[in-house]
Amino acid sequence: MKKLSMEELQRKSVVEFKEAKKSKLRLVLDDIRSMSNIGSVFRTSDAFLVEKIHLCGITAQPPHREIEKTAIGATESVAWSYHENVLELIKELKSEGFIILSLEQADKSVMLNEFLPKAEEKYAVVLGNEVFGVNEEIIALSDQVIEIPQYGTKHSLNVSVSAGILIWDFYSKINGKVLESPL
Repeated sequence: MKKLSMEELQRKSVVEFKEAKKSKLRLVLDDIRSMSNIGSVFRTSDAFLVEKIHLCGITAQPPHREIEKTAIGATESVAWSYHENVLELIKELKSEGFIILSLEQADKSVMLNEFLPKAEEKYAVVLGNEVFGVNEEIIALSDQVIEIPQYGTKHSLNVSVSAGILIWDFYSKINGKVLESPL
């Protein structure tokens, strides 16, 4: 066993990424305070071909040095847009046929491991502020709330970690990927 070289990884260029077929997943980052979190979400979105990121409210926008520290160029490959008013964006996405999901701990939420996205559907998932989570008005407009099961004492994950879990879960379920141990 050996570590792969950059050539062996066969990384896409930014042009190849933009031309590649994307997932039908969009992320809505609402009032995210940490630019490191924003950059991390871009980087993970690049890894799993997320269609677009919508930055809303106080969420900072590229180009910014603090975002790029963790994004390491993913702000150039992943499509994004800025929207001052998240509620208007949610209504617009609904009118375009997106299923709106909020990633939050709520009554009547569906655990992520039990949620089965459909390949033919378009999804927009809202991730909220690091302290206050997803706004109640957004939850009311959501078609469903999904929750990452947690079993420890904190019941709180960093927003970029939550995004990573969510993106991988969607990607693996939609693409039918089964993780097999090489051992």
